[in-house]
Amino acid sequence: MTTRHVDDGSRSSLSLPTPRYDAQLMGSSPDDGPRLRDRRIEQLPLHEFRPTSQLRLRMTTRARSSVPAIDAHAHLGRWLHNGAWAVADVHRFVDLMDQANIERVVNLDGLWGEELDANLDRYDRAHPGRFLTCCHVDWSSLARPDAERALVAELRRSAERGAKGLKVWKSLGLSVRDRDDLLVGPDDERIAGVWETAAELALPVFMHTGDPVAFFEPVDARNERLEELIEHPEWSYAGGDHPGFDELMAAFVTVVDRHPRTTFVGVHVAGFAEDLSWVSRILDEHQNLTIDIAGRIAELGRQPRAARALIERHPTRVLFGTDGTPPTTELYATYFRFLESADEHFPYSMSDPPPTGRWNISGLALTPELLGKVYRRNADDLVSPATTHRRSAG
Repeated sequence: MTTRHVDDGSRSSLSLPTPRYDAQLMGSSPDDGPRLRDRRIEQLPLHEFRPTSQLRLRMTTRARSSVPAIDAHAHLGRWLHNGAWAVADVHRFVDLMDQANIERVVNLDGLWGEELDANLDRYDRAHPGRFLTCCHVDWSSLARPDAERALVAELRRSAERGAKGLKVWKSLGLSVRDRDDLLVGPDDERIAGVWETAAELALPVFMHTGDPVAFFEPVDARNERLEELIEHPEWSYAGGDHPGFDELMAAFVTVVDRHPRTTFVGVHVAGFAEDLSWVSRILDEHQNLTIDIAGRIAELGRQPRAARALIERHPTRVLFGTDGTPPTTELYATYFRFLESADEHFPYSMSDPPPTGRWNISGLALTPELLGKVYRRNADDLVSPATTHRRSAG
């Protein structure tokens, strides 16, 4: 190794070793370095970037919830699967539930009529006490002159069949149209009877309004869910004739405010997991509103202190749910780790790349008392095999 002479202006100087490139050992010469860097690194496509964290952190495994749990938000039907059942083998799925300590699952895919009966037969009636199926209403009835009457009658028939709740898809506000081809929002007075009838029948309304904020932003280099929107361009609501995000959230709050007798569940953290102070405020202002965490631990887990504070402030108003289509062992384990452990910087999904964005999450380490409420008690107070009977008797 050669040396180089360094004179820093002081009285003495010293010689330091000078690195020497060995072309045979390095496979290149010093002059090749920048060119290699340009080709292999600087032109690396972003979708191929796979940084490996060097953090040495605790890894907690949670195969079972610490107390029996109710998954209050799952998709087990067939309308989202081109006519195929989301759960191919129900007995095996019940075994999975037992292994994960899941007492019951709320199935949000019942639809109406014969499809509702098919869901009830496959799940609720075949496995009493393990499944609770919610119905939908057929918004195509809005093309009829007696739209509200038709929707209300349909909801009553679904309750008589055994539906335990009403699921409202995000299409209300984004794509549902009336007989004049105009968009219908959740706060449209022509459907107010649906919400009032749900209250009369003691059916909680699981309402999905809007979508993540990024889906309403321009699909450009600043969009934090750019990869997801490139993969699913139909999920973007930027521009066009769609309402803005704030408009949809305002419509949701208006509905909850106008119908205080109706119990609403704002699924996906009331549609605004990006702003937990807003969520906390509307929970403060509306005692008929509950939220679930389904499909949003990617958002909650990157703001764990705020997420825990939200649950601590509203301990009886937050439901455990996964949004699984259907839930899997791995999905449940991730949710249990998020709720129960103090682990930091862990994946919210095993998908590569992760579906929502390239970040990790941290756990909430909820107390046993909070876990008992979030996992089971809060959902049991809203929807259970005997909910309708218990409420009507009171």
